[in-house]
Amino acid sequence: MKRIALCLGISALLALAADVTQILKGIESRYNGAQTLTLHFQETYTFQKRHRTESGTLTLRKPGKMRWEYSEPPGKLFISDSQFVWYYSPDDNRAEKMRLNDTGDLRAPLAFLLGKLDFAKDFREFRTSGPAIAAIPKSENLPFTEVAFEPSSDFVIQRLTVKGQDGSTIEFAFEGEKRNPPVDDSLFKFTPPKGAEIIDSTKSQ
Repeated sequence: MKRIALCLGISALLALAADVTQILKGIESRYNGAQTLTLHFQETYTFQKRHRTESGTLTLRKPGKMRWEYSEPPGKLFISDSQFVWYYSPDDNRAEKMRLNDTGDLRAPLAFLLGKLDFAKDFREFRTSGPAIAAIPKSENLPFTEVAFEPSSDFVIQRLTVKGQDGSTIEFAFEGEKRNPPVDDSLFKFTPPKGAEIIDSTKSQ
């Protein structure tokens, strides 16, 4: 009986691994085949039991260009042209520029959705928890330690959670995804509002 139970357990694990592999390949195929992407997001940031929830529209363009335009709070922006990142806060009318590779912002990992998505290359371990798949990156020199995502049956990522090196967590809920809509490149260029304070962190490096 023990041998039968063991064989059944091994068979279940192999079936689960095959299912995860199929899901990962489906996600890779969907997002690697997209040049642009737009969707609505709700973002919940948690750090030391404090929570902050914001929302807006995310526009992505291959390779690695992002525009997070917030409706709540209105006017907030996070823009990447694939090399540099601009963060603008309307509360104090201040904009900060930094290199994408240097930012510890947990929105930055989402650029992988419009890069060359290769789970086997970038992640060393995958775990399942209900409908979510948690991926552990191979590199320890990243601002995040884990990315967990919940795909739909047609491989659309509906929810994504990123755990930061500092113990923070940022969770995204996505809806209304559109593949390959027309996107003007000007969306990824930041023009500071009149009177804005500019902090250019790239000049000190």
